[in-house]
Amino acid sequence: MERKSQLPAFMELKDRKVIVLGLAKSGVAAAQLLLSEGAVVVVNDAKHASDLRADIEALGKSPSLTVVTGSHPPDIVDEKTALIVKNPGISMDLPLLLRARELGVTVITEVELAFWQLAAPIVAITGTNGKTTTTALAGEMFAISGRRTFVAGNIGLPLSSVVKKASAADVVVAELSSFQLEGTIYFRPAISAVLNITPDHMDRHRSLEKYKQVKARIFANQTTAEAVVINADDPEAFDLHDHTAARVYLFSRKREVGQGAFVRAGHIVLRSRESEVSVCAVTEIAIPGAHNLENALAASLLAWLGGVKPVDIAQVLKTFKGVPHRLEYVETIAGIKFINDSKGTNTDAAIKALESYHHPKVLIAGGYDKGSSFDSLAMEIKKHVSHVVLIGQVRERLAAALRMVGFNEYQIANGLEDAVGRAYRAAAPGWVVLLSPACASWDMFNNFEERGELFKKAVLKLREENNGRKH
Repeated sequence: MERKSQLPAFMELKDRKVIVLGLAKSGVAAAQLLLSEGAVVVVNDAKHASDLRADIEALGKSPSLTVVTGSHPPDIVDEKTALIVKNPGISMDLPLLLRARELGVTVITEVELAFWQLAAPIVAITGTNGKTTTTALAGEMFAISGRRTFVAGNIGLPLSSVVKKASAADVVVAELSSFQLEGTIYFRPAISAVLNITPDHMDRHRSLEKYKQVKARIFANQTTAEAVVINADDPEAFDLHDHTAARVYLFSRKREVGQGAFVRAGHIVLRSRESEVSVCAVTEIAIPGAHNLENALAASLLAWLGGVKPVDIAQVLKTFKGVPHRLEYVETIAGIKFINDSKGTNTDAAIKALESYHHPKVLIAGGYDKGSSFDSLAMEIKKHVSHVVLIGQVRERLAAALRMVGFNEYQIANGLEDAVGRAYRAAAPGWVVLLSPACASWDMFNNFEERGELFKKAVLKLREENNGRKH
C-alpha cells in the first residue's frame, strides 16, 4: 500500500522539529527513522543518561539530534514543534503533553509514524490476551508460504525499524497493545483482528468502555477494501463487529459462523462467501488449551485472508510449540513440572492458564497493581489450585481476595526465587508449579520477559541444588 503520496501535514518531516518522548527500542527506532527523513529530532526521557547509555549509543551521532534526559520539561515543546512521537507507556496526562495540546501539536505513537512510511501491508492484531501467540502463529504461516515476513510491534521489532527493510511484496504482522493504539489517528491495516476484550490497564483507561474504544482504533479507519477478524465467542469483542466499515470475519470454537473460522466435527474450517476449506484436526494442534484453539482459529483466518494456503496453515498449527513466557515448559524436578506463564499479566490470562492444566497446582501470582479486581481470579483459584505463593505489590490485596472466598492455602514470598522454593516445597510429584502472575511486572522487573527469565533461572538453580530429588 503506497501511503507517502497521501501524507497528512504532520508527516511533512523534513527540517521540522519532532520530539520523541521516551526511548527504549521503539523510541530509538522512531528517532532513527525521523532522522533519515530529514527531521530535527529532540529525544526526551525521564531516566538519567547513565541509565540510558545503550539506547543513547544506539541513536548514533547527528547534528539534527538533541537528547534531553532526567525529566520531561514542558518547555521543550514550543511553536516550532511539529510533532511528538510518544512511547506507548507514557500517559497523555503528562504536563509536557498537556502543553503540546495547548499549542496544537499533534501527538502520535510510533505505530502511526511507521504506518505512513511502510510500503508493506500490515496485519494488525490486538486483544487483551492471546496477542503474542496469535501474532507469532500468523507470522509463521505467512513466512512458510514463501513471503518475506516481519513480525513487529509489541513483539519482535518496533514497526519503525522495519520501514527501510520491507517492500510492497512483503508483509508485516504486528501485535498492538491498547497503549500503542491510543496514539493512532489514520492507522489503517490491510487486515486487523480483535481477539478478546476483558478489563485490563484500568489504572490507565479508567473504564472498560474507554478501553474498548481504544481497542477499536485498530479498525477505525478500515474500509470495505480491508478485513477485520473478530472473536464471536467474546461478548465485548463481538459487540464491535457492527462498528466497522471493513469486511467482518468471525472466529468461534463454539459455533459455526457465516464467514470466518470455526470447528466442525473436530476440525478447523475456514469459510468465505466463495469457498470453504478444512485445515486440520483440533487434536493435531501442537499448543495446548482452549484459549490456544481460539488463537489458532484467529491466526489461521488471518493467514488465509492474506493468501496463505490451508496446507501451509496446517503445517504451522501442527508444529508450532508456543512463545516464550506463555505456558512455557521449563523443567520437571522430582515429578513436579514447572511452567512459565510470565506473560499472564491480567486475571483473564491467569484463569486461562489455570484451565490448561488438570493436575494439582501451585500458583505463583502477584506483581504490579493495575487496579484490577481479583474477585473472579480468587473464585477460579478456589476451584483449580491447591496452593498459592504471592509476590509483588498486590500480594496483600490478592491475599484478601482469596480469604473472601474462603481460600487460605497461600503464603507470601520475599521475591521470585523465594517463591519458587516455597512452591516446590508445597507441591508433590505429579503436580504443576505455574507462574501466571495475573499482574504486570513493573513493580519488581523491567518487563514480563525479565520476570520469566528469572523464574527459569530460579527453577534451574533449584534443580542443581536438589539434584533432581525433593527433600
